[in-house]
Amino acid sequence: MAFEPPQRLVRALGELPDPAQDVDWLGRLPRLAEEAAARRGVLVRRVQAPGGRSSLVLLVDYPDGTPAALKLAPPSAGPDRELAALAHWGGFGAVRLLDTRHDDGALLLERLQPEVSLRSLPDAKALLEAAGTVRRLWVAPAPGHAFESVAERTARQAVAMAEAEEVAQPLVRVALAIRDELTALPGEEFLLHGNFRQGKVLAGTRAPWLTVGPEPLVGERAYDLARLVRDRLEDQVASSAGASGARRRVNRLADSLELDRDRLRGWTLFRAVESGTRALAAGRRRDAELLLEFAGWL
Repeated sequence: MAFEPPQRLVRALGELPDPAQDVDWLGRLPRLAEEAAARRGVLVRRVQAPGGRSSLVLLVDYPDGTPAALKLAPPSAGPDRELAALAHWGGFGAVRLLDTRHDDGALLLERLQPEVSLRSLPDAKALLEAAGTVRRLWVAPAPGHAFESVAERTARQAVAMAEAEEVAQPLVRVALAIRDELTALPGEEFLLHGNFRQGKVLAGTRAPWLTVGPEPLVGERAYDLARLVRDRLEDQVASSAGASGARRRVNRLADSLELDRDRLRGWTLFRAVESGTRALAAGRRRDAELLLEFAGWL
């Protein structure tokens, strides 16, 4: 099977702090994909393009013509954790696993409509559908689970944030102080998507909307909702509502899911600053400016 990995994936993996392992994975990707498809007895039709920033998705068919999707992700993306989360959700609110017999880092999933996400809807309607979808995912994790906690993930992120460029340091200090406050005491322990936003919710056939691409962890729901707050960021920054509009968005989302407004605001600020410092480190200065401006509004 000869193909070139999507450039979006290649660029994203190249921005990681230690890309050597993933670059090696990219070099072996055509062979890995061919072997994974053969193990599962599916026929590859084409590569889904433009694809995501952290995985390759192949559109495949079973011999009887039933469509499916085969996802391959590098070791750094934790495909074993994604498999565990999807298996635990069992298709409730999330894409369904079709085959769990193989431990090769590939996931065989039901075929959704990758070109139709919640971003195709007006923003107000998209947020309503997103809230209904993410609510289904927030369940207790399985006993003895291996997912990291919100405190663990954000502690690791905090180390990198502290080394960000000086231009970001005032917001970094605020974000780290908020993170310390939010994680000071044990809190909720729900299984979280980890990267939930409108683009991660796709149209399905057995359900109108199903989420994909989790980066699962365990912790409080406000952390999971925080990424959704800044969806359509360029539109928000360009809006005349500015800071007041961003704060109203936080409050509406918190109220719709009965979450604490201040905790959602805090996690939204932390996650925006964390993403902004990563964008700075990768040389994506325009993205960084938007993220840090948004964080400053909160």
